[in-house]
Amino acid sequence: MGELNRKLLIVEDDPGLLSQLKWCFEDYEVFTAEDRESAIAELRRHEPMVVLQDLGLPPTPDGVEEGLETLEQTVRLAPATKVIVVTGRGDQENALRAIALGAYDFYQKPVDTDTLRLIVERAFNISELELENRRLQSRVNESPLHGIVAASEGMLAVCRMIEKVAPTDVTALLLGESGTGKELLARALHRLSPRADKNFVAINCAAIPENLLESELFGHEKGAFTGAHKQTLGKVEHADGGTLFLDEIGDMPMALQAKMLRFLQERVIERVGGREEISVDVRVVCATNRNPEELIKEGAFREDLYYRVSEITVNIPPFRDREEGRLILARHLLQDYSKAQSRAINGFSDDAVQAIESYSWPGNVRELENKIKGAVIMADGKLVTAADLGIAGEDVQEESLNLRSVRQRAESKAIRVALTRSYGNISKAAELLGITRPTLYDLLNKYNMSAEGYGKKATGS
Repeated sequence: MGELNRKLLIVEDDPGLLSQLKWCFEDYEVFTAEDRESAIAELRRHEPMVVLQDLGLPPTPDGVEEGLETLEQTVRLAPATKVIVVTGRGDQENALRAIALGAYDFYQKPVDTDTLRLIVERAFNISELELENRRLQSRVNESPLHGIVAASEGMLAVCRMIEKVAPTDVTALLLGESGTGKELLARALHRLSPRADKNFVAINCAAIPENLLESELFGHEKGAFTGAHKQTLGKVEHADGGTLFLDEIGDMPMALQAKMLRFLQERVIERVGGREEISVDVRVVCATNRNPEELIKEGAFREDLYYRVSEITVNIPPFRDREEGRLILARHLLQDYSKAQSRAINGFSDDAVQAIESYSWPGNVRELENKIKGAVIMADGKLVTAADLGIAGEDVQEESLNLRSVRQRAESKAIRVALTRSYGNISKAAELLGITRPTLYDLLNKYNMSAEGYGKKATGS
């Protein structure tokens, strides 16, 4: 595991010392920055495991305030990253300030490369142990479909398909609007598969510039292009033995699609600038929020690649079509965010429940998450209101006019809504529906439904 992320970010404005440090750590994948802005940019892009940062940074290299601000921002953005600060001789007071702000360790100049190498190597070792511990702990604590609420017929069907497909090695294509939970389902496929103890590696094909995407996927050899100072493994090789998730594959450049097709057919890659064929054992999961068939008609996506990536296609319903599951997911998110913000919030007010059920949710689950995060912060009382959520109104959509299907759909929906509002209490749900308990049990059997999974009512503190 230690070879998978040996990324070191060096933040130093002295060109001479920076050159010395790059030479000292040539065994690592080194990235450099000279000031706070470039340091944060490199941190976001490369997610280094360890940062070696000078406290004296421009525009005030003789002071430490800019360096301390950089440290604070780094720790806030990447709390698992180990930051080693480099201070001037005898500057123990500022070194201790840095430790108090979240730095892992400090080192005082002048630089002795052997000692500094030991400190950096120790930081990598501890970080890797912590990463492994978090990975093992997550396997113990999380269910395979963690974070996925399947209370609607559409999502129940999706989850059943995920459970069937996961143990195989077929290439799966997840289709759904932005914010519907495609990456969550891809991670569930990985956790339910025999590859669960290996890496899950994700790459967003739309977020990386076209001229860099091939290198990010397949890696590059030393000297392959300007700035390629050493051999670098790509995402595909990092995923060897595990799962590669290609998000927004519909936005992959046409020139790269041919190379991706060859990789999927033969499971071999060539690094940029290299000639050696490298075999990889990778399970591939793809996703897109676009219509592949329309892209093919437009000449923007290869038809042969589409058939290769869609051995199994999973269509994820938009959140507006998951009426029965909206309130359950909203309550789940409210509980999580209330705990994270240390807020004693018990649930939703009646008008908030009505708003959640009637709003069309054009931004899908991601919009729901954002609304609830904001509501947890804005709420003045024990209940989140519609005003806290910032939503109101009801959308009317055209329905099927077949009376039998209308009745079945309405009956099924009413039962789920009643169970949701009553937190799975059969007596209360029957009362809301205006029927007896035996009648409700008969209807549950008719629609193959259960009162389990509708949660318990939260209690305040």
